[in-house]
Amino acid sequence: MAIRYPNGKKYVPVQKKDTARKVNPSFSNRGKTLEDELNESNEYYLHHGIAVIHKKPVPIQVVNVKYPARSAAVITEAYFRTPSTTDYNGVWQGKYIDFEAKETKNKTSFPLQNIHEHQVMHMKNISSQGGIAFFVIRFSTLDRYFILPYASFSNKWKRMIDGGRKSITLAEIEKDAIEIQPGFHPRLDYIQALDTLAAKSTETIERQEQER
Repeated sequence: MAIRYPNGKKYVPVQKKDTARKVNPSFSNRGKTLEDELNESNEYYLHHGIAVIHKKPVPIQVVNVKYPARSAAVITEAYFRTPSTTDYNGVWQGKYIDFEAKETKNKTSFPLQNIHEHQVMHMKNISSQGGIAFFVIRFSTLDRYFILPYASFSNKWKRMIDGGRKSITLAEIEKDAIEIQPGFHPRLDYIQALDTLAAKSTETIERQEQER
């Protein structure tokens, strides 16, 4: 199926195609994508009344459909109605959260080439309204997961726009992000990481007020 952006440019999937787990084969969920792991974690949160978080539907306008059989329809061409924003959003403890999930096979850095300006602007708007915006980043080869808050990401994005490096080093992520240790129930407990992130944000606000 051919899917195109509103400007007619063909959409080519990247990063999330081949994400089979190659590290620690003892895990029963090896081969699952980051999206699979997050969806399962979100189901756990919903079932236990912890948070209500869902993957956003993709706004697609169908153009052409073929009917190879009476009981089957195949979409052969479609367009994105509007530019996509981020992957997930929802509510946790009265707070609006909004995040993008990204995977990379790179062992030393996280490339910024697959993040779009309109996504960054969306996360900026969320943050300005008091929402919690962040990235869930998986280094698939290393089997490591991180929560990178928008505030930390935005500095690296600006660095790229100003002509600097086009990636965030693993060392920078280790410093600015919160690492998630994968488990089973839920698989990725990123809500616990948000507790830590919220505490750090509160400390930062209190320190800034004291310095005034």
